[in-house]
Amino acid sequence: MNSGLSALLSSKSTHRLEQIAALRARGIGDHIDLPQLVVCGDQSAGKSSVLEGLTGVPFPRQDGLCTRFATEIILQHSACKLTIAATILPVSSRSESSKAALRAYRQQLDNFDELPTVIAEAGSLMGVKGFGDNKGGPAFAADVLRIEVSGPVGLHLTVVDLPGLISVPNEEQTDNDIKSVHDLVDFYVKNPRTIILAVVQAGNDIANQGIIQKSRCFDKLGHRTVGIITKPDLINQGTEKRIALLAKNLDTTKLKLGYFLVKNPTPTELSHGITFEQRQRNEIQYFTSSPWKEQALDMDRVGIVSLRSFLQLLLDRHVERELPKVREEIRRLVAKTEEEIGTLGDERSTVVDFRIYLSRLAMQFHSLTTSALNGNYDEDHSAFFEVRDTDSQSLRLRAVVHRLNSEFANSMRDNGQKRNLQEVRQKGSVEKDTTSYSNPKLVIDDGMKAWVKKIYTDTRGKELPGNYNHVLLSELFHIQSSKWPGVASEHLATLYNEVTRFVEAGLRHIAKDDRVQVELLEMTSASLERRRLTAEEELKRLFEDEKQHPITYNHYYTDNVQNARQNSTRESIKKAMNDVMAHDWNGKLHISNNTVDAEKLLASLQKRIIVDMDEQACTEALEGLFAYYKVALKTFVDNVCRQVIERHLLKSLPTIFCPETVASFGEEDLKRIVAESPGNVVKRKRLQELIDSLTSSLHDLSG
Repeated sequence: MNSGLSALLSSKSTHRLEQIAALRARGIGDHIDLPQLVVCGDQSAGKSSVLEGLTGVPFPRQDGLCTRFATEIILQHSACKLTIAATILPVSSRSESSKAALRAYRQQLDNFDELPTVIAEAGSLMGVKGFGDNKGGPAFAADVLRIEVSGPVGLHLTVVDLPGLISVPNEEQTDNDIKSVHDLVDFYVKNPRTIILAVVQAGNDIANQGIIQKSRCFDKLGHRTVGIITKPDLINQGTEKRIALLAKNLDTTKLKLGYFLVKNPTPTELSHGITFEQRQRNEIQYFTSSPWKEQALDMDRVGIVSLRSFLQLLLDRHVERELPKVREEIRRLVAKTEEEIGTLGDERSTVVDFRIYLSRLAMQFHSLTTSALNGNYDEDHSAFFEVRDTDSQSLRLRAVVHRLNSEFANSMRDNGQKRNLQEVRQKGSVEKDTTSYSNPKLVIDDGMKAWVKKIYTDTRGKELPGNYNHVLLSELFHIQSSKWPGVASEHLATLYNEVTRFVEAGLRHIAKDDRVQVELLEMTSASLERRRLTAEEELKRLFEDEKQHPITYNHYYTDNVQNARQNSTRESIKKAMNDVMAHDWNGKLHISNNTVDAEKLLASLQKRIIVDMDEQACTEALEGLFAYYKVALKTFVDNVCRQVIERHLLKSLPTIFCPETVASFGEEDLKRIVAESPGNVVKRKRLQELIDSLTSSLHDLSG
């Protein structure tokens, strides 16, 4: 066996291959692609014989057992006694119970004569048709039979024997079977660290063989593909020249690394037993005899010995090229695995661990929420407060509150009143009724006055003409502000949703464990719901206050009333002056600085300024309504923002999950909230073991 393997060794490659073997022994190959040889080609192309000639390992060929699933041979050279172990790597698409059953399979072999039995057992467990009692099922499996050979084998290497590619379905192999084989071969050959040993049968059309097409697809530069032409002794007489051209890489189907021409042992030779040395002599004799000696073959490209020598150099270059990439991938995997462990939080198994862990989370949440409310976005939690693409994604809570409060104030100003006074240039009345508080009823001045006069008439009491009942202003205001509850309630709901979104994002940020997140979200949602209810009660009290008789001591009210009355008086005088000028002064007003002209002007104005007492009362009531509405609106908006939003939703937000909350929890509560699930315990152990293996592997590769 050693004689077959030693040809692949060099002083330089031995050390590198030992490093790769150490990585594989630690299980790194299950996470990172490692350099390996893959023998692939069409069915019955002679793959197993080539593999045996390369490695010295007697791969079984009887009954086609070895070609129903991938067989991964891991060779690990040591001075110890030869040991052979067989295990199964289940495909990820299997159920957990099926995976467990396959992983449980492990056999220790005394020698390679037991390989056929192991392959039969593996095929039966995989459910491959024709193995064991499996009468149906797929003809191929995506699972992998792994054979680990350790001892004086002379080489550290991984070699994979793949099922042969199929082109046409038959009674034994369906379209699904064909696809399964192609998918399996693709999985291996697309690995940039796989050296593809493309085995092609001499008697077939090389250009149309599947492995050649796949190598051109996945190895576009041609750095990883070596062509191996088998069974030249079975071709038709007279076609040797065509095969020789292909072997010399002079045919139309060229490979950058070229081809090798080999002759595998015949079935008779195998049945009688043939040594490696005898195989080598038979090959040399065959290719130095007619009709091959006339083809001027390059003897460095003929025979299994030449192929092994070439692979030695190819392996050296390949491993040297790929090892730096492997090191970098290991570093990235270490960082990723450490991050994944970080998502599990601190390890915790006792009540003390539970309380410490939860207290730390509570302090982080308190700090995060306090920063959000104070608008400190660039301190300890800058990553959490990173600016999002849209405002709706922002977690900068104080900025969101300011924006929504401003929108609320604008909505109240623009849409909060039942009726708006709309100035129009054309005469006429335009009214637009709507049931939505978002669009107030639009009326011109006459329409507004008509509405006020109707309410004035309905509220008349004992007051004298020209005066109005104090109830009039109250009723006008209540009608005009009837949309406030709807606008304010929607604002409260919107802001509550934003607070809830912030709390959920904050808890997910500080608590990486999904199970802990769920418990904390449930706990805080109940607390948030209580705050929402108290905020709604506070808002209802504000509504009740606004239903009372209007009252204010704000000087802006009297200022607004005075300004309105002055404007009204000014408009009345202006209208009268225009009328006087048109009718009494012939369109031109000339007043001398004397008593006669002044008296004449006053007399003309007195005739045209006629006061309708009811109209006067309505006008004053309307002016009072506008003045009071402005003052009350500002007060109401501020009260909603301060007494409802700040007091009940924001002020105590950091306390919904704080160290005091944790201190109040009993042991059962702590265990329920933060105790690690059995799955997490297993996951943490597995990840820590992976990190230890990766770290040791990096140390090994530093040499």
